[in-house]
Amino acid sequence: MLLRSALRRLNPLGTHIPTTTCLRTFASTPREIPALTRDRYPVQRGAFAELTDDDVAVFRGILGGGDTSRVLTAADEVQDYNIDYLRSVRGFGRVVVKPRTTAEVADLMRYCNERRLAVCPQGGNTGLVGGSVPVFDEVVLSLQLMDTIERIDEYAGIVVCQAGCVLATLEEQVGAKGLIMPLDLGAKGSCHIGGNVSTNAGGLRLVRYGNLHGSVLGVEAVTAEGRVLDLMSNFKKDNTGYHLKHLFIGSEGTLGIITRLSMFCPTASRSVNVAFLGLRSYDAVKQTFLAAKRGLGEVLSSCEMIDAPSLDSCTRFFGLQSPIEKYPFYMLIETSGSDAGHDEEKLTRFLEQTMEQGLVQDGTVTNEPTKMKNIWKLREMIADSLLSDGYCFKYDISLPLDQFYDIVLAVRERVGDMAINVTGYGHIGDSNLHLNVSCARFTPEIYASLEPFVYEYTSKLRGSVSAEHGIGFLKRKYLHYSKQSEPLRLMRQMKQLLDPNGILNPYKVLPPETPTVSTTAH
Repeated sequence: MLLRSALRRLNPLGTHIPTTTCLRTFASTPREIPALTRDRYPVQRGAFAELTDDDVAVFRGILGGGDTSRVLTAADEVQDYNIDYLRSVRGFGRVVVKPRTTAEVADLMRYCNERRLAVCPQGGNTGLVGGSVPVFDEVVLSLQLMDTIERIDEYAGIVVCQAGCVLATLEEQVGAKGLIMPLDLGAKGSCHIGGNVSTNAGGLRLVRYGNLHGSVLGVEAVTAEGRVLDLMSNFKKDNTGYHLKHLFIGSEGTLGIITRLSMFCPTASRSVNVAFLGLRSYDAVKQTFLAAKRGLGEVLSSCEMIDAPSLDSCTRFFGLQSPIEKYPFYMLIETSGSDAGHDEEKLTRFLEQTMEQGLVQDGTVTNEPTKMKNIWKLREMIADSLLSDGYCFKYDISLPLDQFYDIVLAVRERVGDMAINVTGYGHIGDSNLHLNVSCARFTPEIYASLEPFVYEYTSKLRGSVSAEHGIGFLKRKYLHYSKQSEPLRLMRQMKQLLDPNGILNPYKVLPPETPTVSTTAH
C-alpha cells in the first residue's frame, strides 16, 4: 500500500495544482447574475434616505475630490460590489467609496449617519452568508485601499496593520520574520484580515491556535456615528476594564467598522508533515481523530475530514488526481513542531497503529513543501468545485462528533433528485461540518426543503447554526435556533447603543423581532 512506502518518504506527487490565489479567481469568472435579494427573499427596505448626487459630491470631497477611482458610481463598476461570492444575493447600491485612512472612514460614517444613509462595509467579499454586500441600495464602504502593514515585531510576535490587508500577503510578510498567521483559509488570496476578524473566521488552524478572540490583541473601530474607538494593544496581557474589542470581533460590521488591528502571530514551526489518508467509514474517521489527539498531542495542527463526493467534485472540476485510491472518506492530518525527528517518529507510530487497527486503509505522507501544498489544495478547492454544478447551498454548522455526518445522509435522502450533489467535509478537529447541496439552479422548492430543516436538525443536537462563517443576511432569521430570547434582546440593546439610527450593515445578523420559523423564498 502507498502508505507503507510513504512512511519511508517515498511518495512522489507529481500533479500540479493551482496556487491558493486562484481559488477566488474562479469565483469571479462570469456566471449567472442572481436575482435581486429583495425579489428572492422576503425582506423590506428600512426607513433610510436615498442617495443623491449631492451625497456623491460630499463623498468625493471627503476622499480628495480629484481621484475618481475612490468613488465609483458607474453601473459596471459597482456591480461586483453588489453580488456575493456564492451569487446567492444581490443588492443595487449605487455608489462605492474607498477610504485610505481611519479619519476618512470616520468622516464618511459621520455624514451618512446625519443623512440616515445605510452603509455596507466590505472587505474582500469572500463571505458565504450574504453579509458583505448590500441588500437594497446601501452605500458600499470598501476597505480595499486600507492595506498598510504598519509593523511586525518578531520578538513579541505581533503584526499591526490596516483592515484591508489580504491574508495571504500578511502570511508572506510575517513568514519572512519567522512567524505564522494563526488562521489559514482557502480564500486567503483575496479575503481581508479585517473581514476575517469581523466574522471571527475559523479556518484550518483553529485546532492548534484557537479562534480570533484569543489571537487579536486590539482593534481600532469606527462607530456608525463616526466615533473612533482606539482599542489597540501590543500585549497579550492587558487586564484594564471591559474588553471592548470583543464587541467588534464576530459582529460582522453591525456595531462598527474595524480599521486597524494588532494580532499575535506564533513562531513558525520548523518541522511540518502532512498525511492524506483513506478510510472506509465515518466511524473510522472518528476513531482515527481520537487516536490522533492521543498519539500526536501537541504537534497536531490540523485535522480535516473529506467525504468521497467532495473529493470527486474537486478532482473532476479542476482535473486533479488524488494521491491514493478511492475510499468513502479521507482525512488530512497536519503536524507542526520544532524537532523533525521527534515529530516524524510520533506520526509514524500513529499511522502504523491506526493501520494495524484497521482504521486507516491507505494514504500518503510528506514533509516536502510543494507536495504538502498540493495535498492541501485537494481540501481547499472543494468549495469552488461544487459551484460548477450551477448553484450551491452551503451550510457551516457545529455538531457533536457522534452525529457529525448523519445530517449529510439525512439531507441526501430528503432532497433526492432535486440535488446534483450532497456532500460533507470540514474541520473534524473542532466539530465544524461544511454541508453542501449543489443543484443546477436556485429554486424555491429545494430551498424550502433545506430551510429550516438543516437548522432544526442542528438545533435538536444543541449544535451551532454558524460555526465560522457568521450569520450575515442569509442566516439571520435562523439565529434563534442557537440563541435564546434574552441574549437576542441584549444584542439588540447593544446595536441600539452603538448604532442608534441602524445605518450600519442593516438587515444583517439580528433577526426580525418575531422570528419566522418557516419561510419560503420568492
